[in-house]
Amino acid sequence: MKFWDSSAILPLLVQEDSTPRLRALYEAEPEMLAWWGTPVECVSALARLERESQLDPPAVSSAIRQLQALADEWHEVQPVEAIRQTATRLLRVHNLRAADSLQLAAALVASEGRPAAIPFVCLDLQLRTAAEREGFQIVAAA
Repeated sequence: MKFWDSSAILPLLVQEDSTPRLRALYEAEPEMLAWWGTPVECVSALARLERESQLDPPAVSSAIRQLQALADEWHEVQPVEAIRQTATRLLRVHNLRAADSLQLAAALVASEGRPAAIPFVCLDLQLRTAAEREGFQIVAAA
């Protein structure tokens, strides 16, 4: 099972250059691990694309339905105190935004201190760099 960051889930919902590669990765192993806040991050990205007229409202609605279908199937890392504490530490150690620190903290907590045991699927450069430094094997790097 791989941990999927929202940056890697979005191309499963809308067409991007990385979509074929990420769809193939997902189809090869559809069991996903994702942070509790991932749906909010994905809808935020979809709403931004809609505001920027890169997606029309029907495409956004379709993407949100696809997101819900994925979320119904993935293993979700819940928001526990250990994640908040770890995210706070990560913000001091790495160049991350708050949401990315929560993503990485969720993956670290889910790995039970063995980040090399869970591949980390991510397209965001800063998050990828921090995850690598924390010991994760990065998959689907852009």
